[in-house]
Amino acid sequence: MKEIQSYENLYVEGYEKHNIDATLAGKFLQRSHSLLEETLPSDFAGERVLEVGAGSGHHFSFLKRPVPEYVLTDASDRMLQVAASRYQKEIEEGRIIISKQDATRLDYPDESFDRLIATHVLEHIPNPVAVLREWDRVVKKGGLLSIVLPCDPGLLWRFGRCLGPRRNAEKIGMPYDYVQAADHVNSIFNLVVFIRYHFELVQELWYPARVALPDVNLFYVCHIKK
Repeated sequence: MKEIQSYENLYVEGYEKHNIDATLAGKFLQRSHSLLEETLPSDFAGERVLEVGAGSGHHFSFLKRPVPEYVLTDASDRMLQVAASRYQKEIEEGRIIISKQDATRLDYPDESFDRLIATHVLEHIPNPVAVLREWDRVVKKGGLLSIVLPCDPGLLWRFGRCLGPRRNAEKIGMPYDYVQAADHVNSIFNLVVFIRYHFELVQELWYPARVALPDVNLFYVCHIKK
């Protein structure tokens, strides 16, 4: 049996390329980030924001409203190095704080933040209900949990993988299907059930079909109000 290899460096390279390239897949991925900000409730005025599983920090550039303090966290040193390089000015000004954090066990007191952002994170983490509880813990009353999820294993998402992401990953030597199978441990069908069951005030958007059917959409976007 073949031994498991570490693909972290290749994953970071592919992640960066997939997020910034002007490919169809890259444009759709960027659209998921912009949708989260476009659907932010108009009456929300939080000043302290935490992003978990932020990777190299792509979401920050999509913010529609400036915030005094944006705490950008990830468990990967390599990702955080890229983020630190990307946002040197904002870090020097104190607008961005970078911290290595495990998204399942955050090193912050209860009700520390006005908003928590998690884009393309929850599908990767075992025991998602416990993780949602941990995220909820650090958000203040009246605050928001803002979440983006891929509609995997929906039909449209699976079809979209064939339009470039798999081929691009294989070009840099990463076994795309293996990495996706290992990383996407939670189905969109289950995650939506968990979110709707455990939270009462959930504002949802499905994209691009705008109907609540994972098979005909690429992304699920929601804002959970505490």
